[in-house]
Amino acid sequence: MRFGLDVAQQRVSWPELVSRVQFAEELGFDGAWGFDHFQPMYGEGPGETFEGMTTLAALTGVTSRIRLGLLVTGVTYRHPSVLAAQALTIDHASGGRLELSLGAAWFDKEHTELGIAFPSTSERFDLLEDALEIVARLFTGDVVSYRGRIVSLRDAQLRPLPLQQPHPPIWIGGSGPRRTLPLVARYADVWHAWGSPNSLLETNAQLDDLAVAAGRDPSSIMRASSLSLDDLGTARKHAAKWRDAGYGYLVCGWPETGRGQIEEFASELMPEFSD
Repeated sequence: MRFGLDVAQQRVSWPELVSRVQFAEELGFDGAWGFDHFQPMYGEGPGETFEGMTTLAALTGVTSRIRLGLLVTGVTYRHPSVLAAQALTIDHASGGRLELSLGAAWFDKEHTELGIAFPSTSERFDLLEDALEIVARLFTGDVVSYRGRIVSLRDAQLRPLPLQQPHPPIWIGGSGPRRTLPLVARYADVWHAWGSPNSLLETNAQLDDLAVAAGRDPSSIMRASSLSLDDLGTARKHAAKWRDAGYGYLVCGWPETGRGQIEEFASELMPEFSD
């Protein structure tokens, strides 16, 4: 099992953000995860919030091993072709350490206040499907065309090829049976879900069936979820349940008690579960 650390990106200074990512790297976490927003999600009043993709690009220069990603990159914020070009840049700058996690976006307040279009749920999922198809095609380096529901390509090409072949791992989160799971089955290398192994049992089986229908081996889609570190005894129990259910990656939340709790988890619990 692999472990990532959510560095709780909002309301922290740039030096603190860098320090948290380097701290995760030093402790042996597989990945460091930020978020893709322009203002804090929680708490009162304004606070430091750094743009997601440029943050990942900057972090490539102050880390050497840890993988870098955002949970999740909202497709409403960037044209899919621009996102693909940014991902290629980060993939090369990091030496092949990018995890590309995509979602339909949801924070309407942020969109409205900043003047970013916030389409209907159906349209946002249409855009997500287009974005997944567009990045997959552009990552081939070939000249490609695509007629999408929202965004289309015409004789488009991006170079260089990604360092990670065929492309950086694509994550999709959520468990919606109508739109999300079929996209996971077609495009995802990693499915990130919230809940418990038991509550996701039926959804997990449904994803297996959809993957087979899409011509894919269900085992090629890694299952991932999240893990609270606020109580390490509980974290151990939950990690064991996720492992036994076949999940291969857990994103650990930054605990309220801070770095000492994370250090204890890394030294005492991670070795029990790490591959």
